[in-house]
Parts: sequence; structure tokens; C-alpha cells
Amino acid sequence: MVEQTKLLLRLLWQPSAATGAILDRGSLLFATLVVVAVSLLLPRFGFAFSFYTPLLVLALVYVPGVLVLSKLCAGPGGSLGAVFQRDYSPLLTCTAMAWAAANVPLVLAAFLLPPFVLIYVAVPTNLFFAVLMFFAVRTVFGAENGVAVAVVGLSWIPLVAAAFLWGPLRFLLGWIASPFFLFYAYYYLGGELGNLATGLRRRQNFHRMLQAAAVNPHDGEAQYQLGLIYQQRHQYTEAVQRFQKAVAIDPAETDAHFQLGRIAREQGRLPDALRHFQTVLDQNERHSQHEVLRELGAMYLTARQYEDARHMLADYADRRPYDPEGLYYHGQALEGLGKIDEAREIYDLAVEADRTAPRYRRQFTARWSRLAQKRLGVFENARDLEAPRKLP
Repeated sequence: MVEQTKLLLRLLWQPSAATGAILDRGSLLFATLVVVAVSLLLPRFGFAFSFYTPLLVLALVYVPGVLVLSKLCAGPGGSLGAVFQRDYSPLLTCTAMAWAAANVPLVLAAFLLPPFVLIYVAVPTNLFFAVLMFFAVRTVFGAENGVAVAVVGLSWIPLVAAAFLWGPLRFLLGWIASPFFLFYAYYYLGGELGNLATGLRRRQNFHRMLQAAAVNPHDGEAQYQLGLIYQQRHQYTEAVQRFQKAVAIDPAETDAHFQLGRIAREQGRLPDALRHFQTVLDQNERHSQHEVLRELGAMYLTARQYEDARHMLADYADRRPYDPEGLYYHGQALEGLGKIDEAREIYDLAVEADRTAPRYRRQFTARWSRLAQKRLGVFENARDLEAPRKLP
């Protein structure tokens, strides 16, 4: 109980790290109980709803809506049913903790402020809940920042739909909350409901197994796998520490060098990125289907060394001609060199590569197709602006 309370309060000042810790050690039972506890206090200060309403709205409306939006925007692997089974309980736990943490200041303010002022406190409370949900979506699904913002920004849609249907929904929620319904639901649907709750347990069990394996000072693979978990959650400090431990245990851990190079490139530490990528080239140039060449090209792009980037990315394109990310970077290099017509051709290839990619790959390739189309649109607009000047 003490540890769970610390995780709840940690959301107030370290939301990113706290969300990751909730996935590792959080309790769905504690999260639901704390939502009920806060809900019991709020009606005493003029907020008119039943104590069970927030929990049911979160569990039956908001979290399923966020899951569907995340599937549409972020494209996590698997069917929608598989996503629900894998991610529903982790997301519900993070969401319930976020809602409770956001409303704890509102409860405290209710003891100190007059009732008519509380509505002005409720506005920043809801905004803070949206901020916490940004970290929850980013951590649970490994979504990019822009995607997480879009999902949270659109998450009001299921709530608005629920508000329009509040009359029948309130009647339905009342039935759902009744002891008789809960008994029969558990009796007939206990297996299905249990499957929805296994996602969080599986994540936590896997993390615990890796932590136990990482105790072995000679197991670099466990350190690497833990690093991947933190990297997927955007907890880069912890990820770098794990990858560095993996390299210290086994200097030939090419995967760890590759990920350290990628993180260093994204953080702008180009000398560190070059050092790790050079190690990967020395150990295995074909590592991860030659992706080290693409990462080196992207690094040279960041350094504005366009000729070096073009050379590296052209080599990569010869080996992986259907990778939209590599093609997009190649187009950027050509554009930096002023070779606009060649860049346009490469951007067209990037868009086509995404269109012809297997369905399971499109969640990874769609971003680069959109960026390529954006650059093509810029070229078209520039050509339209110059067209009148060429008229006699």
C-alpha cells in the first residue's frame, strides 16, 4: 500500500518515470480503489455523481476509446481484440492512477476554498489529467510524442458521445454496478474478464524475470532486453544505462551498440553516435539488414554533411530499396545538395514503398510516406508559384 501510494504521488512531479514504474509494479486493484475513494470525497463538495460513476466511465468508455484511437493512430501490433487483451489492463491502471492523482489537488482545495471557486480549480485539474494521459499513451504503446498528443486530443470524443447518451448510459451503469449483475457477469464472463486483466500481469512478470536475470553479472542479453523496454517507453536515461551495462559485459553486443547509436543520434550527441555506429560496422556491416547504413546517413543529415549522407543512403538503398525511411532520408540528402528533381523521384519511391508494404509493416512505414508526401507538396506549391513567371 505504501509503495502504491508513492507511485500515485510521484505522478505529480515525475509523470514519465512514475508511469513506467506503474507498469512495472502498479496494482489495478489499488488504482480502482483510489478512484473510488476520490469519487466518494468529491460529491461532498458539490460534484453531483455517484461514487462508482468515474470508475465505470473510465473503464467502459474512456479507456476503450483511447485504445481504439491508439490503434488507429499509433497502430500497435495485432488485431483490435489482441490489443484489448494485451493493453487494456495496463492502460486502465495508468489511467485510473492518473485520474486520481489529477483530482487529489481538487479534493485538497475543497477543504480550503469556498465551493464556487472549485469550478476554476477543476479546469487545470482536467488539463493535468490530459498531460498525465499523454505520458500514459506514450509509455503503454511506445507512441511518438505527436501521436500521443493526437490520441489524447481526440480522447474527448468518446466522452462527448457518452454525455449525449448519458440517460440510457446512467441506467445501464446502475445495472452494471448492482451486486446481482456483477455476480452473474463474473459467473458467465469471468474467463473473458480475466483475460483482459492478464495484460498487466504478463508485462510485470516479464519485467521481473528480466530483472532477476540481470542480477547475473555475465548476462548481457538481459540488460539489453531491459534497455529495449525502457527505450520503447521513451525512458532514455534508463535505456542508455542498460545498454551500456550490456556492452560492458560483452563488448561484442552489436545490438546494444546499435541502440546506443540511435539514441545518441536522436539526442544530438553525434560523436557518440558515430562511435557506436562505427563499432557496429566493424563487428557486422549486415547487422539488422544493413540498417546501420541508414542510421549513419541520418546522422550525417543532422550534421548537414549532405554528400556523406547521400553516399551512405545510396549504398543503403541499393541493399534495401523498399524501405520508406531510408528513401525519405535519401531524398533529404539530395534536397540538401540542391538536386530537387532527383529528390522528388526518391520521395515518390518512398510513397510507393509504403503503399506496397505488407499490412503489418504499414504501422512503421506510414510516417515516412506522410513526410515524403509533405515534401512533394512543398515542391508542387513552389512550382505553382513559379509558373506565372515563365509565362510570356
